[in-house]
Amino acid sequence: MPEGDTLHKLAKALQPRLQGQAIRLTRLRGVPPRTPLPEGRVESVTAEGKHLLIRFTGEEGGAQVLRTHLGLWGGWHQYAPGEPWRKPARQAWVVLQADDAVFVCFNAREVEVMSAGGVRRRGLTARLGPDLLGADVDLAALPARAREILPGEAPLVDVLLDQRVASGIGNVYKSELLFLLGLAPLTPLEAVSDETLVAAYALARDLLSRNLGYGPRTTRFEADGHGRLWVYGRRDVHCLKCASAIRYARLGRDQRGTYWCPNCQGNAGI
Repeated sequence: MPEGDTLHKLAKALQPRLQGQAIRLTRLRGVPPRTPLPEGRVESVTAEGKHLLIRFTGEEGGAQVLRTHLGLWGGWHQYAPGEPWRKPARQAWVVLQADDAVFVCFNAREVEVMSAGGVRRRGLTARLGPDLLGADVDLAALPARAREILPGEAPLVDVLLDQRVASGIGNVYKSELLFLLGLAPLTPLEAVSDETLVAAYALARDLLSRNLGYGPRTTRFEADGHGRLWVYGRRDVHCLKCASAIRYARLGRDQRGTYWCPNCQGNAGI
């Protein structure tokens, strides 16, 4: 599943290509029948957490928003008119036609069309925690938010991935953050101090920000040829801090793949 930095980079790439363009939406899957389709000119392309939002302003001034959530397998492609697609047409959930380009969203997890000022748009904002890449994130408020939303026994693997607390952290950052902070994946929320939670979200914000440029995602910045990540994807490979074998298991509410060092972080009942 794309992390928050991926969506912000995608929005940054699509914004200059779509903004101001008169766009025709020629295919839309996953929405109720007879849904009014966005039409008119694209006003903006933005990201909120893991949601990409394309805002259209119609000729009569009414604004609509096309929301896509890519999930595990989704992605946006750009093609020249008539250029063959790199994926089958049956996997296209959204097709946007501009004068000189076609923009296709394949295999989206969610697609939604909503009024820019409507109940569903406000509901999305309400149910998402603050975007860690936003300009006005109050990190100090996040521990209280986490404890209000989640029970005390909730493990940190679930806390960090819960987009209601703060949006933007995905599965890669989850494992990397826990390693860098020396926290066992199944440590319960009630056993973690507010200061530690603030440190986790501050580190997440820093790493997300540092990965907004080009190149592969990086959480390890040592130029020693031993990789850009500390633990993610390194099952049974030696830890880059202590040489213990990195462990892997599906953990938490949604059984998401998690990597950790049993020596640097502990097993916490795993």
